[in-house]
Amino acid sequence: MSLTVRAPAPRYPLGHALHAEWTKFRTMAGPSWLLAGLVTLTVVGLAAASAARCQSATCRIDPAMVSFAGIYLGQAVAAVTGVLAIGNEYSTGMIKLSLTAMPRRLTWLFAKATVLTAPVLAAAALAVAGSALAGRLILPGHGFTPAHGYASLTSATDIRAATGAVLYLTLIALLSLGLAAAVRDSAATIGLVLGVLYLFPLAAAIVSSPALARHLDQIGPLPAGLDAQATIGVNSLPLTPWQGLGVVALWTAAALLLGALALIIRDA
Repeated sequence: MSLTVRAPAPRYPLGHALHAEWTKFRTMAGPSWLLAGLVTLTVVGLAAASAARCQSATCRIDPAMVSFAGIYLGQAVAAVTGVLAIGNEYSTGMIKLSLTAMPRRLTWLFAKATVLTAPVLAAAALAVAGSALAGRLILPGHGFTPAHGYASLTSATDIRAATGAVLYLTLIALLSLGLAAAVRDSAATIGLVLGVLYLFPLAAAIVSSPALARHLDQIGPLPAGLDAQATIGVNSLPLTPWQGLGVVALWTAAALLLGALALIIRDA
């Protein structure tokens, strides 16, 4: 009579996956440069909006939106960062090695998303803080004084707007990650993400029906994300700030779900 000893089934703990993905992220030059670009473009983007003037208490120009105008540029860099986090693995063929080392594909995707979130969140916070500081230095000279509603980012409303801006940039990076997992081609995914972002506001601008334009602003991730950064005229917006952020979160969740399904049902 012989006894057969079976080897224990291999385990792929999340901690190992996180360590592997973090090692890849920090040893590649691209992500660092992209995150630096996100900060720089978001802060410098305020210069394009510095032509805004507020000469009365009823000018109705949202100073927070002016301060965070650079997010129009920064979101493109956040999108590219999210796309390349997975797209580079497919373009170099490293994806086969990654999935061989981590056969549990959902664990791998979760680790990838987690590792992406932390540095993008930090870069977005730095970018928004820099934009707020630049706005504080520039906008008072353009009439955005306390008497005219200048936002110093010290009130609860202003802090909420800054928080919304940070979370919006982070969600855009994760949305791009999910689409990259589904599409598997960096160039095509970048085009798709930018199309998703800019299609809805462009369509809303050209349609003749105000009701339809409002609905497009309610479902598009870019206009919804901008609503999350508003500090004045909130009641007249298509969505409340937190509803706007919720719409972006739903887009992100849908993209990640699509990417997860693609990983499960298709070969590497």
